[in-house]
Amino acid sequence: MLHDGREALVVDPGEATPVLVALQSRHLTLTRILVTHHHMDHVGGVDALRGVLQGEVLGPATEVAIPQPAVPMRGGGQSHWRSARIDVLDVPGHTAGHIAYVVTPGDASPAVLFCGDTLFSGGCGRLFEGTAEQMFHSLRSLAKLPGDTLVCCAHEYTLSNLRFAMAVEPDNADLIHYQTHCVHRRAAGEPTLPSTVALERAINPFLRCDQPTVIASARQHGATGSTPVEVLAALRQWKNTFQ
Repeated sequence: MLHDGREALVVDPGEATPVLVALQSRHLTLTRILVTHHHMDHVGGVDALRGVLQGEVLGPATEVAIPQPAVPMRGGGQSHWRSARIDVLDVPGHTAGHIAYVVTPGDASPAVLFCGDTLFSGGCGRLFEGTAEQMFHSLRSLAKLPGDTLVCCAHEYTLSNLRFAMAVEPDNADLIHYQTHCVHRRAAGEPTLPSTVALERAINPFLRCDQPTVIASARQHGATGSTPVEVLAALRQWKNTFQ
């Protein structure tokens, strides 16, 4: 949720109740819902929130399972909410029509990336409907965002992702420091998120598929070549069975 003290924007409401509680406790009016993709844990609360929504639902144009009515959005599209600009990126891979939103506030605050299940801190989404090549290009487009962009992904998978990242790059000093930081945050009952684009460039193996250490690990786990797409495909397959 983003809010300005009066109005609220909610992203991927898988359930309505937590949103309703947050709105009521903060005395906010819900005026926009953004949806990144069609999975139920991202859209399950949309229809139940329409009774309090005083605005529009925005969702990916090519995913027919998005609860309707919804304004269809595609990469390159733009919208506005309050004083903020919302830019849309096509990021297929996890699902065929997955999109992401970059919300740029009207003040000097950093932009906020709502990336759904495409990018996680230290990881990326499973390839349910897309290809490794699509995911590579999607992640590359996110990695090009300004380094201070806040990464608000949809799940707190960070610690499990970092265990895998450490298996890929055990000598990455930035990764070692970040894992320690995240372990302490979770032990204190605090979230690891949001991350930043700069941090993910430094520690996320799926954004580092051109690095020699990552390539070497991928070659040891099924990569048949050294191109970034081949490396990502091998990493994703390895991660699927990683314990």
